[in-house]
Amino acid sequence: MPPVVSALLAFVVALFRSRASLHLENLALRHQLMVYQHTVHRPHLRPTDRLFWAWLSRLWSGWQSALAFVQPRTILAWQHQRFRNHWRRLSQRGKPGRPVITKEVWKVIRDMWRANPTWGSPRIVGELRKLGIEVAKSTVEKYRVRPQKPPSPTWKTFLKTHMQDLVSLDFFVVPTVTHKVLFVLLILAHERRRVVHINVTEHPTAEWTAQQVIDAFPWDEAPRYLLRDRDRIYSASFRQRVRHMDSEDVLIAPRSPWQHPYVERVIGASC
Repeated sequence: MPPVVSALLAFVVALFRSRASLHLENLALRHQLMVYQHTVHRPHLRPTDRLFWAWLSRLWSGWQSALAFVQPRTILAWQHQRFRNHWRRLSQRGKPGRPVITKEVWKVIRDMWRANPTWGSPRIVGELRKLGIEVAKSTVEKYRVRPQKPPSPTWKTFLKTHMQDLVSLDFFVVPTVTHKVLFVLLILAHERRRVVHINVTEHPTAEWTAQQVIDAFPWDEAPRYLLRDRDRIYSASFRQRVRHMDSEDVLIAPRSPWQHPYVERVIGASC
C-alpha cells in the first residue's frame, strides 16, 4: 500500500481514538523516525509522496514543524516545479509555429522565382493567392531561389595572393643590463620570411620609423603593401611618407595578432 494512502487511513482512524493513545503513538512514531534518520541518509520518495506534502503545506500552517525527512525548502521547490510543469503542458499543446507547407507549394514558389526573377515577394504572394494558395511573405522569402554569389576572399587568400608584395613591420622591446628599455623595429618580407631591416632606438618616433622604412627599401624596391598594427607611433607623418613611396598601408584588426603571423613569430622567438 502506498505511504500516502496509509497515512490518510491512519488519520481517519485517529479521529476515533483517545487522546492518551494518540500521544503514545506519537511518541513511538517519533522514536522510530529518529532511528530512521540515523540509519537512512536519503529516503526514496515517490511522486505521490511529493504531491501529498505539497498539498499538506497548503492546508496546514504547522507543516514545517512536523517535516523531518527533507528540508522545508525542498517542499517549496516541489511546488514550484509542479507549477512550471503545469504551465509547460498548457503551452505545449499542439504544434508551435506556422503549419508546414507541402512540397508541391514550395516547388511552385521556386518555379515562379526562376521564371520571373524581377518579381518581388509581394507579387508572388498575390499570384499564389490567385491559385488558391495562402502563404505569408516570409514563407516566400524562405523558399526563394537565391543567386549563387562567389564567397568573399579570406585573409589567408589575401596573404597568399599578395605574398610577394607584402612586408610586415612591428616593434618589440629588450631590457638591458643597465635597466634601460630598447625598442627594436623589425621589417620582414613575407615571400621568404626574410628580415629586411632591423634597428634599435631608445626613443622611437613616427619620423624615425618612417626613415627606417625608407632605408630598408630604395625607391624602386618599395613594397606594394605594408602590413602593420594600429600602434599610435604610425601617425599621420608616417603614413604620408609611406604613401610617397607608393606603398599602401594594410592595418590588422584591433587585438588580432593572428593577422600579423610571420613577424609575430619572429618577435616571439627573439624575446
